[in-house]
Amino acid sequence: MAFFQAKNKKQSWYGESIGILILDATYPCIPGNVGNASTFPFPVRYKVVKEASIERLLKQKDITLLEPFIDAAIELQEEGVKAITGACGFMALFQREVSDAVDVPVFLSSLLQIPFIYQIKKQKIGIITADSKSLTPEHFISVGVNKEIPLLIGGMEDQKEFREAILEEKGTLDSDLIESEVVGVAKKLITENPDIGALVLECSDLPPYAHAIQKEVNLPIFDFTTMIQYVHTALVRKEFQGFM
Repeated sequence: MAFFQAKNKKQSWYGESIGILILDATYPCIPGNVGNASTFPFPVRYKVVKEASIERLLKQKDITLLEPFIDAAIELQEEGVKAITGACGFMALFQREVSDAVDVPVFLSSLLQIPFIYQIKKQKIGIITADSKSLTPEHFISVGVNKEIPLLIGGMEDQKEFREAILEEKGTLDSDLIESEVVGVAKKLITENPDIGALVLECSDLPPYAHAIQKEVNLPIFDFTTMIQYVHTALVRKEFQGFM
């Protein structure tokens, strides 16, 4: 039998590779959403960032949220996760500071994938975001996206069901309506910019619709789930099974 040692006195359980910082918000997180644990084929652990509302993070870009973000990340690290991600692409604002505050890998925003995508697909990259009016150059700079990477942005803020269900937290969510809305935004972005080579879904609420988007636009679709599963695979390597 293998030999094991408890190295962290603050850890009383094991087996959760990914810790997820989540906003202090209330709306239905359906399967495919980062805020739904059944989205992932492995255990994850959540930590609400106290007082980190949608309004304060997206609209206000409230830098006083940095301390609760760091506190929550440290708690996740102490609870034994192997890496820490986010559940909102706008958490990009705190990528550098949170990464500096802990010892495990940190990847707070799906936007972190953009440099990698551009290296493998030397074309314009389309971004579908929860709120294009709130997404600033600062968010991209914070995750290492330089101005040489050509980006085109489509926003969901004017889509009625998405805005009311997610941004305004009305308490209900019609997934079919949101799917229609986000597919429409994606198609419009591609129609107006046919030289786009890939799409990135900034918002953690949009991965449930990645399949429907790809069916319509026939492009690679990157989102939080592609990023999280990629990192998990690097952290928890499996022995290959097969035959010769």
